[in-house]
Amino acid sequence: MKRVLITGAAGFLGSHLCEKFLSEGYYVIGMDNFLTGSEDNISHLFGNKNFEFVHHDVTKYVHVSGELDYILHFASPASPIDYLEMPIQTLKVGSLAPYNLLGLARVKGSRFIIASTSEVYGDPSVHPQPESYWGNVNPIGPRGVYDEAKRFQEAITMGYHTFHGVNTGMVRIFNTYGPRMRLNDGRALPAFMSQALRGEDITVFGDGSQTRSFCYVDDLVDGIFKLTMSDEHQPVNIGNPQEITIKEFAEEIVTLTNSGSKVIYQDLPKDDPKQRRPDITRAKEILNWTPKVDRSEGLKRTLEYFETKVDTPTTV
Repeated sequence: MKRVLITGAAGFLGSHLCEKFLSEGYYVIGMDNFLTGSEDNISHLFGNKNFEFVHHDVTKYVHVSGELDYILHFASPASPIDYLEMPIQTLKVGSLAPYNLLGLARVKGSRFIIASTSEVYGDPSVHPQPESYWGNVNPIGPRGVYDEAKRFQEAITMGYHTFHGVNTGMVRIFNTYGPRMRLNDGRALPAFMSQALRGEDITVFGDGSQTRSFCYVDDLVDGIFKLTMSDEHQPVNIGNPQEITIKEFAEEIVTLTNSGSKVIYQDLPKDDPKQRRPDITRAKEILNWTPKVDRSEGLKRTLEYFETKVDTPTTV
């Protein structure tokens, strides 16, 4: 049985990845320090004989006994609220952690996959964003701690690939949604859905004309799995190229939840990207991957989860 280490295992994406690898017949070692992850996301896996959990901070030395075929580094604060409140932790998990884990991959002969992000493109001047685009990032702006941590991750990963011959891969993740997202992490979908279910006004930053492209988590995890099983070492965009304005997205959530919420507007945060859509040509050609879940279906599945988590107002 092949063995995989997944860092950030108790997070939104990490927990879904643990499930995916278990379903494919792998022995999964999940690692997390619960900085932003939750034990609730993986508690259902604790009875699985092929799942092992290790409570550990991956910015410190990482030891795993036995053979290790794959390492997936998905530990990181990922929402604006998180990395604005925890800038140093964000930088450390994007620098010290990949250094530790790449060293482990070198010793074990593991294939190493890092979770990069569309944020490496910053506020893009090229649209849609192909992997060849170098980005437009403000390194000292409020988002710089996250953007540059991810860019450094890519640089050190490529360094270990070219200098030490480590078998590496990089997934650039675009906006993803689905069950197990934290309700108040500052991202559009959980914020909009929580506000709508509570009957509160939905807060849109800016005039709502900025765009995003939302990928359902099952599709994303399928793309990551295919990349892990490939021998590709250059970055690959994984995301849904169906683009929508934030204003339109907020209105979709209001309709879906049958809410009386009104959309209100606040100032756009500094360096917030005006547009975001992946060019997934490489994913199609190299991985034979395209997203399958339509946004309307994905939002219905996500709503079912949020309805179990959000305290909705009662009527008398």
